[in-house]
Amino acid sequence: MSTVTEKCPAYSPFFGAMGATAAVVFSGKLANLLTITVAFKLICLFGFVALGAAYGTAKSGCGISAMAVMRPEFIMKSVIPVVMAGIIAIYGLVVAVLIANNISTENYGLYKAFLQLGAGLSVGLSGLAAGFAVGIVGDAGVRGTAQQPRLYVGMILILIFAEVLGLYGLIVALIMTTKNQPGCD
Repeated sequence: MSTVTEKCPAYSPFFGAMGATAAVVFSGKLANLLTITVAFKLICLFGFVALGAAYGTAKSGCGISAMAVMRPEFIMKSVIPVVMAGIIAIYGLVVAVLIANNISTENYGLYKAFLQLGAGLSVGLSGLAAGFAVGIVGDAGVRGTAQQPRLYVGMILILIFAEVLGLYGLIVALIMTTKNQPGCD
């Protein structure tokens, strides 16, 4: 027979906070979330960077800059990879807000904490992979489109497939955060 302290130890909110951190660090944006929980306040103060979205934005931005020298008329058409990298960041932000709103010090068990940690890692790591894919494809696609405009449709299709990688992680994370968790009773 397990006791309340075995099901709901004092450290279980830590794992939920780590789930929110993973969602934000690996894929999402840090927004003005300093009012959600004390644990999340500490996380936001460290100023973590959204690795996947940042890499995708930077890599695609370099490609746009190089392409703009040769074909300035394609600049607005080539912004799509940067926008798609930003969308990946929103996936992490959504899951981080969902997790942070569920973190509490009362009736918060290890089961719920580990589910939220898994949800954060799911959206975070898939967002990291999607961000890298969008960045690499965006950079090469924009540079290639400057030389051969017919490559544009192919670049967009590959970018959509790269974006779906992050969407898979979001779907799994949403399923995990909405799962019915047993309490400490």
